[in-house]
Amino acid sequence: MAKLKFGDRTLKLPTSRLARIIIGILLIFGGILGFLPILGFWMVPLGLMILSIDIPTVRRWRRKTTVKLGDWLIKSYPKVAHKLGFDGKKRSN
Repeated sequence: MAKLKFGDRTLKLPTSRLARIIIGILLIFGGILGFLPILGFWMVPLGLMILSIDIPTVRRWRRKTTVKLGDWLIKSYPKVAHKLGFDGKKRSN
């Protein structure tokens, strides 16, 4: 079963690849309509994270973004970075 982990929380996803792709696309589309009631812009990044499980291009984008965000957090807010799981050790690229 596919899972997404956010800090200490885990989101279980369907085992079907097609179902995950459909859910990801629907979340992105709903996020684009985030100005409407009930829908929100928070749905876009969640949809991209779900799509990153099955689509390599989105996965690479997510990993690069996570590394850049982690580096920035370590420099700017080390306590927050540690709490979110960025350990502060330098990575070799």
